[in-house]
Amino acid sequence: MTTFAIAPEVLKDTISAALGDKVASIKVALGEVTLVVKAADYLDAMETLRVAPGCKFEQLIDICGMDYSAWRDTEWDGPRYCAVSHLLSVSLNQRVRVKVFCPDDDFPVLPSVMHIWNSANWFEREAFDLYGIVFDGHVDLRRILTDYGFIGHPFRKDFPLSGHVEMRYDEELRRVVYQPVTIEPREVTPRIIREENYGGLN
Repeated sequence: MTTFAIAPEVLKDTISAALGDKVASIKVALGEVTLVVKAADYLDAMETLRVAPGCKFEQLIDICGMDYSAWRDTEWDGPRYCAVSHLLSVSLNQRVRVKVFCPDDDFPVLPSVMHIWNSANWFEREAFDLYGIVFDGHVDLRRILTDYGFIGHPFRKDFPLSGHVEMRYDEELRRVVYQPVTIEPREVTPRIIREENYGGLN
């Protein structure tokens, strides 16, 4: 188990004091501090977490998107899209998870933190590509994992498993072409193969 120089409960109190009313909620679960901030306070909170004496989160480890539309197979009461950041303080040996929900489900937008941590570049592009979260102020917000002609955002819960289009190389046209999906939905049933005399049966 990872040990930290500062106990999670102490870190929770330190972050709460540093951010004040910018904290929407904060809790400790499984030895980790999870902080929720409002979109309007996101940039200020992240800048404070980087420079405040008891925080000093110099590294952004990850940003990922989340779609809460079908959270744990129940009806979710709240904003649909969320960006989750994981911050690390090398100097103080501590971590925090920061969650911020997009205020508009139809057009999810959050401010970019690229000017605070350069590593946000590709992480924000990934969240944009897979979830459709737009990061305002990002200098190069474009797809990073899917093709440039890709339609939709594949990690959204309402995105079809087979997608909307498929691509293939056309010998006659001598180029890659897009076409409607030709895969038909099917039920996958495992095939059981048993050797002869399995369990002493003929």
